[in-house]
Amino acid sequence: MRKAKPKKRVILPDPVYGDSLVTRFVNDMMIDGKKSVAFKIFYKALEIVGEKTKETGKTPTEVWKKAMENITPDVEVKSRRIGGATFQVPMEIRPDRKESIGVKHLIRYARLRSGHSMAEKLAAEIVAAYNEEGAAFKKKEDTHRMAEANKAFAFFRF
Repeated sequence: MRKAKPKKRVILPDPVYGDSLVTRFVNDMMIDGKKSVAFKIFYKALEIVGEKTKETGKTPTEVWKKAMENITPDVEVKSRRIGGATFQVPMEIRPDRKESIGVKHLIRYARLRSGHSMAEKLAAEIVAAYNEEGAAFKKKEDTHRMAEANKAFAFFRF
């Protein structure tokens, strides 16, 4: 593709909440094309989140969105080779990539958690991210710390 950029695919909103970010999340969580199973897991996880966060007075989707905001990184480091040396150059992330990274981290660290079902593990990771703790939030903090440490190389930005 030399000239034209590929068209962005339109992701349809999910049937329950009417949010395309939910569909995107479920698409990333899906294994072997089993979308209905992934939707069931996600909705069950949001039910569990609703039970765990009753006292906050927020809906499960608001808790999930806040958790996504909390784990979405603003900067990342990219390797850049200059004159035989490789530098870790901090760069800002495009909004769609930010979203994608946040979704992938939440799913990855939910899968690595110990628990009974994927819905319970995902719910636990969402609640942890909402409270600014847990593995996905730590990953964001580490990414930001790495970018801060390499701020001196920011002028190599391309």
